[in-house]
Amino acid sequence: MDATTAPSAQKQHLIDPEICIRCNTCEETCPVDAITHDDNNYVVDAEKCNFCLDCISPCPTGSIDNWRIVATPYSIEDQFGWEELPAQEELAGTGEGGEAEDDEAARLIAEAHAGSGGKSVAPASASKPTINLYNRSRPAIATVTGNFRLTDPAADNDVRHIILDFGDVTFPVLEGQSIGIIPPGTDASGKPHVIRLYSVASSRDGERPKHNNLALTVKREAQGLCSNYLCDLKKGDKVQVTGPFGATFLMPDDPSANIIMICTGTGSAPFRGFTERRRRTMRDAPGRMMIYFGARRPEELPYFGPLQKVPDGLLRKHFAYSRVPNEPKTYVQDRMRATANEVSVFLKHEKTHVYICGLKGMEAGVDEAMADICRGSGMDWAQLRAAMRTQGRYHVETY
Repeated sequence: MDATTAPSAQKQHLIDPEICIRCNTCEETCPVDAITHDDNNYVVDAEKCNFCLDCISPCPTGSIDNWRIVATPYSIEDQFGWEELPAQEELAGTGEGGEAEDDEAARLIAEAHAGSGGKSVAPASASKPTINLYNRSRPAIATVTGNFRLTDPAADNDVRHIILDFGDVTFPVLEGQSIGIIPPGTDASGKPHVIRLYSVASSRDGERPKHNNLALTVKREAQGLCSNYLCDLKKGDKVQVTGPFGATFLMPDDPSANIIMICTGTGSAPFRGFTERRRRTMRDAPGRMMIYFGARRPEELPYFGPLQKVPDGLLRKHFAYSRVPNEPKTYVQDRMRATANEVSVFLKHEKTHVYICGLKGMEAGVDEAMADICRGSGMDWAQLRAAMRTQGRYHVETY
């Protein structure tokens, strides 16, 4: 084979079964019907996929944005049986065209991962998560045992703390995982509503210790089908639940780990779980926890009251408010810069983990603040962030 012969390496689009919530968004979006599913997984047909990327943006979890360079594409039947993505194959050229094949494989790999920021890795000390126990065709049925408003009645936003009890149904979750909620009914075309994803806001041993329940933090959206459904639930109502989901945005089970948590609004949900876990089981942990929490005003900040009771020795708290009358607009990145010395001390520690959760727009601002803080402390944020991601110490979950 000469160097002009087309290389055997080819790019294949795949879906990560560990974080896919089986919401059907990708299948509905795909214009060439390359995506299909069974009761286990959503998969991509390599013979149909044309890499148009129409399915990437609508995916709520990022599970759709995965790629492999392969000599022979994985079949649909292969993918139906997966519990996790396979490792990237070792591809090497052969014969006279070997170098050309290697170059092409390298180009395809670079293209596939362009702009992805790298794959998230779970903390080395994190407990092994259980994922995808329940799906749309076989959901877990939970009972509502509590629905409490978290924000001031006069506030513009209605944020709820909702407790779901699973009774005798096994539904194990870890701090940082999410669950899917199936809204009842069908859409205008007669199809079942898309599953919505919500972060668990409680510790792994339940909203109440040793209870088979969990909590969600839900903001009512004016046109939000599922958010209004959840916020209107009453005690005793039944809810169809899928999951659990998420294998990387997990809390380190290391008392010496430092944890920086940066969030806005309901992005605080997983961090409430983190804080509860350490409060219950690692109260005297040498590792420190610090949170940067943004909202428009104090009365619109979820868990504001309870947070005031958490001692600084357990959780160092920094609040940022952007709409307080007669005060300058302050965002989480502004509070980070104002406390740069604290942040830099954390970042220099090899056991520090960074978690960002909230609206997509916040990520760029936080990233710029981190870069500024690192420059002022003689560090390179781009290099540090890449190293932390590889080590399972840097995690972003935005929506």
